Amino acid sequence: MARRLTISDYMMVSPGTDIPSVVNMIVEIPKGKRNKFELDKETGLIRLDRYLYSSSVYPGDYGFIPQTLAADGDPLDILVMVSEPTFSGCLIECRVVGMFRMKDKGFDDFKVLGVPHADPLFGHVKKLEDVPPHFLREVEHFFGTYKQLEGAHTESLGWIGAEESTQEVRDSVDRFRASLGNVRM
Repeated sequence: MARRLTISDYMMVSPGTDIPSVVNMIVEIPKGKRNKFELDKETGLIRLDRYLYSSSVYPGDYGFIPQTLAADGDPLDILVMVSEPTFSGCLIECRVVGMFRMKDKGFDDFKVLGVPHADPLFGHVKKLEDVPPHFLREVEHFFGTYKQLEGAHTESLGWIGAEESTQEVRDSVDRFRASLGNVRM
């Protein structure tokens, strides 16, 4: 008999307050860290997966949007521009401004880009064009090189704007909801 999936407490959090443009995110990796934390699907705890082999650090708080299912079978990834790092497990309400599309080991692995919705420092950031171009280059460089020393290959597919990004959020929420027939809560 096939093992049934369970949903951790983190996945019980709403995907957002104004889906698909304002989403909730759970921080796994705070800005400036090399520790690769991930939500453990069995226990619901955030565990140390590995330490990045490169000297690169995450350019923003990194985590996932709860109650989403990306094409890779995991919750949809999100990187949030923050002025100060938060902490693993922190809930941030974010405005979606774009998405970095990439392939990791040949598979789509898209990263939503967001800003804290209520932070006045990012109040003017509504779309990708509002993000400092150098920050976008930093993000692309990070995800293009952070696994090289592990022998893994990533490929940049470029940036898309807020409208296309919110469609991916909507699709990921729909995939998650469709998958609930195979999940025990």
